[in-house]
Amino acid sequence: MSNSGNAIEFTFSDLVTGKVDSVAADGKSFVITVPDGRKVTAQLTETTYAEILRNLGEPYRDGGDLATMLVPGRFLFAYGVFYPGEEGTPFEAKHLIFIGSGAEENRVSEPSWWIRQAADIAAHYRIWQFPDENIDFTQYRTLLRLTGEKTANHVQETDTISRMVYGMASAYMLTGDDRFLEVAEQGTAYLREHMRFVDRDENITYWYHGLKVEDGTETKLLTSEFGDDYDAIPMYEQIYALAGPVQTYRITGDPAIREDVDATLRLFEKHFKDNERGGYYSHIDPISLSGKDEALGRNVARKNWNSVGDHAPAYLINLWLASGEDAHADFLEYTFDTIVEHFPDYDSSPFVNEKFLDDWSPDHSWGWQQDRGVVGHNLKIAWNLMRMQSLRPKDSYVGMARRIAEIMPKSGKDVQRGGWYDVVERHLKPGQKWHRYVWHDRKAWWQQEQAILAYLILEGVLGDTAYHEEALEAGAFYNAFFLDHDDGGVYFNVLANGIPYLMGTEREKGSHSMSMYHSVELCYLAAVYSNLLVNKHPLTLHFKPHPVSFPDRILRVSPDILPPGSVRIDSVTIDGQPYEHFDADRLFVTLPDVNYQVRVVVTLVPTEA
Repeated sequence: MSNSGNAIEFTFSDLVTGKVDSVAADGKSFVITVPDGRKVTAQLTETTYAEILRNLGEPYRDGGDLATMLVPGRFLFAYGVFYPGEEGTPFEAKHLIFIGSGAEENRVSEPSWWIRQAADIAAHYRIWQFPDENIDFTQYRTLLRLTGEKTANHVQETDTISRMVYGMASAYMLTGDDRFLEVAEQGTAYLREHMRFVDRDENITYWYHGLKVEDGTETKLLTSEFGDDYDAIPMYEQIYALAGPVQTYRITGDPAIREDVDATLRLFEKHFKDNERGGYYSHIDPISLSGKDEALGRNVARKNWNSVGDHAPAYLINLWLASGEDAHADFLEYTFDTIVEHFPDYDSSPFVNEKFLDDWSPDHSWGWQQDRGVVGHNLKIAWNLMRMQSLRPKDSYVGMARRIAEIMPKSGKDVQRGGWYDVVERHLKPGQKWHRYVWHDRKAWWQQEQAILAYLILEGVLGDTAYHEEALEAGAFYNAFFLDHDDGGVYFNVLANGIPYLMGTEREKGSHSMSMYHSVELCYLAAVYSNLLVNKHPLTLHFKPHPVSFPDRILRVSPDILPPGSVRIDSVTIDGQPYEHFDADRLFVTLPDVNYQVRVVVTLVPTEA
C-alpha cells in the first residue's frame, strides 16, 4: 500500500458485525459476512476472548470454547485491530460478543428480555431520584450524572418529569410492580399541581416549561429556556407534557388526567393548528398565543416534524388505546395524512423534509437543521405509519413505510459495525458516496430505538421476513453496547464502534433529552411486537383502574395498535382471582362495580401460533 493520496498507513481498532461465513480448517481464523454483503477475515489470537450477550442485571457470561462457538450462520460482534499495508489487511479479533449460546439463538428474542430490562431501568431511576424511598417530587432533578447522582441544578423540566412518568407507567404495565406505579401516579399529580396552567376563560390548559427551585421558592418558567425555542411555547413541550399522564391514564383511568388531556387538546386546536393550510405550528407566542406573531423570530409561522408527527407516539395513540374514541382516531388519521402529503422528498433525497414554512414549502435554512436529515425521524415515521395501518389502513401508509425501510439502511445505517447514525446531510455533493455526518458519527440511544421498533413492526404486521435481519441487527447492537452494566440504565451515545461516549451532557443519565422515556418505550413496545406479532408468545399486562375511571367501566387492554384479530385475551384476574367478564376478541374488560382500586392482570395471546 503506497503512502500517497488517502491510503491508510496506520493501525486502528474497529468493530466488525455480521454472521460467520466460514471457519478455517486450523481454527485460527474465520470469515464474517457484514450487513452490506462484504466479507472480512478475522484472525484469532492467543488473547482473544468472547462473551454472551447479557441483559441489565445479569452477570458476565463467558463465551466458552471458540472452536465450538464459531460455526457458520452465527451472528456476532468482533472488536479488534486492523493492520493495513500487510497482505489482505489483516484484522485480529480481540473481543467477540455472541448474541446467544446456540448458533441460531438470539437472546433479545427471549419472551422476558425486554420486560426484565424495563424493570431494571425503572428500579434504577426510582432509587436515583428518590434514594430514601420517599417519593417526593420536590426533590426530582432533571440532571443526573452517569452514576445516577443528582446535580446541584434544580430546574425541574416538565417534559423530563412526564417522560419519567411514562417510563414508570410502562414498566408497571409490563411487571405489575407497585413501586413503579407509585412514581407514575405521584409524578402525574405533581405535574398537575405545579406545572399546569388552566385558562378558565378559554377553557384550555397548557404546561409550563418547568420550575426553578431556589431556597424553597418556586419560579414557574412559562416559556422555553432553550436556544431553539427561547421565549416561546413550543408544541413539542406541550406534546411531551402529556406523554406520562396519558400512559398512566391507560392504567388507572383517572378522570382528572382525562380532563387535563382534553383541555390541552383544545389548546392545540385553538392556537397551534393552521386551519387554512393544515398542520400545526411549531411555536406560539406566550402573550398572543399565535403561531404567526412576529415576536417568534425565526420560529414565526413554522411547522416541523415535532409539531405534526410527535403527537402520535408521545400520547395520541395511547389516548386512543385507552378511550377507543373516533375523535382520537380522526386526529391520528389527520396527522399521518399530513405526513404522507408533505414530508416525502424522494425525487431529491432519501430523507424526508422536517422543517416547513407556513405554506408547507420546505425550510432548508432553519437553525441547526439546515438541509439535514435526522435518521431516527425517518425510521420513526415508518414505525408509526405501520401502527396507523392497523387502525385505518391505506396504501399510502404502508407504501411510505416500506420505502423508508428499504432506503434508510443505505443512507443512515452503519453497514459494517451495525447501529444507526444521527444527523446527516440530506444530499450528496458531486463525487460523494456517503451522506456526510453533520457533527460526528456517534450513535444515539433513541435512534436505535426507532430502528428496532420500525423493523419489528414491519415484520410483524406485514409478515415479511425481509425485515427480520434489520430488526435482529438493530436489537443486537443496542443490547450489546448501550446497556450500562456498571451503573445501570442506558448510555446516551456510543462511538461508531460501540464504545460508550462519556463526555459533556452525553455522559448523563438524566438531561433535557434523557429521562427514561425512549429506553422504556423501547422495552414496552419491543416486548409487544416481538412476543405477540413476531415470535408468537403470550404477553401479560397489568392495570389498576380507579373506582371512578373509564366510561361504562370498560378497560381497554390492547397493548398497541395491532392488526385486527391478531391478538385475543386468554385470561383475566382481578385481585388475584379468575375473572370472566371480558371480550376476548375486542380486547376489553368490564370492570366490577366496586369502590376501590382493583388490580387487573390480563394475558394476551396471538391468534395464530
